[in-house]
Amino acid sequence: MHLIRVATVALNQTPLDWGGNLARTREGLNQARAAGASVVCLPELGLTGYGCEDAFFSGEVRERAWAMLEELLPDTRGMIACFGLPVTFRNQLYNAAALAVDGVLVGVVGKQHLANEGIHYEPRWFRPWPPGRVERLVRDGQAWPLGDLVFDCGGVRIGFEICRDAWVAQRTGAGLAARGADIVLNPSASHFAFGKHAIRERFVREGARAFGVTYLYTNLLGNEAGRAIFDGGGMIASGGKLVGCGERLRFEEVQVVTATVDLDATRLLQSRMFAEAVPPEDASVVSVDFDWPETSGAPSPEAGPTGWERSPDLKQEEFTRAVALGLFDYLRKSRSRGFVVSLSGGADSSAVACLCAIMVRLGMEQLGPDRLAARLGADPAVAPARAEAWVRRLLLCAYQSTRNSSETTREAAREVAAALGAEFVHLDVDPMREAYEKAVQDVLGRPLAWETDDLALQNVQARVRVPAVWMLANLRQALLLSTSNRSEAAVGYATMDGDTAGGLSPIAGIDKHFLRQWLAWLRDTGPLGLGPVPALEAVTAQAPTAELRPPGSGQTDEADLMPYPVLDFIERAAIRDKLSPREVFQRLAHEYPGDPSADRLRWVERFFTLWSRNQWKRERYAPSFHLDDANLDPKTWCRFPILSGGYERELRELRGEVGCDQ
Repeated sequence: MHLIRVATVALNQTPLDWGGNLARTREGLNQARAAGASVVCLPELGLTGYGCEDAFFSGEVRERAWAMLEELLPDTRGMIACFGLPVTFRNQLYNAAALAVDGVLVGVVGKQHLANEGIHYEPRWFRPWPPGRVERLVRDGQAWPLGDLVFDCGGVRIGFEICRDAWVAQRTGAGLAARGADIVLNPSASHFAFGKHAIRERFVREGARAFGVTYLYTNLLGNEAGRAIFDGGGMIASGGKLVGCGERLRFEEVQVVTATVDLDATRLLQSRMFAEAVPPEDASVVSVDFDWPETSGAPSPEAGPTGWERSPDLKQEEFTRAVALGLFDYLRKSRSRGFVVSLSGGADSSAVACLCAIMVRLGMEQLGPDRLAARLGADPAVAPARAEAWVRRLLLCAYQSTRNSSETTREAAREVAAALGAEFVHLDVDPMREAYEKAVQDVLGRPLAWETDDLALQNVQARVRVPAVWMLANLRQALLLSTSNRSEAAVGYATMDGDTAGGLSPIAGIDKHFLRQWLAWLRDTGPLGLGPVPALEAVTAQAPTAELRPPGSGQTDEADLMPYPVLDFIERAAIRDKLSPREVFQRLAHEYPGDPSADRLRWVERFFTLWSRNQWKRERYAPSFHLDDANLDPKTWCRFPILSGGYERELRELRGEVGCDQ
């Protein structure tokens, strides 16, 4: 056997946080060294942070990244480590990985396939490195090989697939294996999305098997730059078997996964898989000396998911932990001192409040009281020692009533806040509503009535709630959280400068249908290790309603719009799948055959009309978390014109075909 110890290091970095990024990278190297690792894989663009956006164009950013690389080289004595950073060559910028061997930089590899869909916009800043090309990078009188390289380090060959290089049909790993690679490093910045981790695990396993190598995949961790949440969860596979994997969505800033692998076993596998002649040695192979330490013991056994990642309710667990981690990092990185939620007693605001409390409980569970306090910028000596006290310190819930608010929602809000341990206040904003209505009536010279002024009378109630909660947030130096969801965003069923007000919109990426399912799960089951929140029964028992019309009107969200499962089905067909109104109607008929054609037509018309009219609202939403690789955020995923024809011709033609042309 030829045993070596390898490690992946996930880092919770922040763009342009030079001191913090340096310290976390160094800590990752130290932990890997303590675990006996000889090869360490660090994340893509881990020195600068992945989410620098147009700051990548700054020469200062690139120079600081290179200076950080040089500062970290001594920390690689006795090991091999890769660092992600932007590199300039002939006035072009490349997303690169630099390999250090025993304290010396030996070469730089350029990413060949750039991410250019959804939230990723790498070609805006970087150029893809051409396969097979090798150049010399010259800086300050020194030169290093740059390009499509394999490194022969003391007889062990190491190559790179940088993030998307492994996602494409023609993976770069095949060329690495043809050049005799023993180890493939994959430094990634792969954002969280439902179901995505299973794809990652497949390409890690398959890369190790198909290429006959040991494969190291690492990732960023946490809410790096505001919207994208990174899983962490490093993986190590050898010969097709997963032998190391880290738990995802953890609150630690550094997460190390190690494994012992047998190079003789993977070399035997590779010898059986590649029948073509060995290519001649060329400049793409960089040879350097390295004294491999003797590794005793046995290869690591096969590994797999543990804890919550084995849950039958995986999507519910993922949603809970991704948003909780996103909130935690947003809170501390924005240097805020807590959250304020306008808690209506309904599903959306209750979900947001619960997620804030869960954030605290997960943080306490994973970090302990002292580290939690330190991460939140508090003095551990005087900070709360219990999660309940932290929740009360960080979360303020405000119920704001008008004459149209019910005792049901008021008590539901009070019960949920009490169950979570949050501070709760009740504000009567009806006098402000009356004052606005009177002022406008005086200007118009007529009374306002529901029969003629329905929309304005609804919206003013939502808007008068905003100044007070903003004031509370300002006084507490806290984040005001918007409570709008994805389904509302699709059809504009939200009052701008009302319930959309806030600095962060944590559930704007999730649909209402799933959110209601999640609340029922949280009521009855809850996250592994934390348990349920039975007080949510007061919320889940209600039909969702904005409570903006008089109580006798029987207002509900679904009566105003359509059933939420139908709305979410149409949204995915129309926006994700880009189907026309006619095609959506046909698919809806197949999915809901029992509903009358007139209902299906009304739902399709309502969706496309409201979608087109309300792009301006989606453009103005507070930043939201990316949870689904088909979301509606116009700044990161789904672009649509603010002004358009609104599908008028398509809908008119559909009405004629269905026989409702009036």
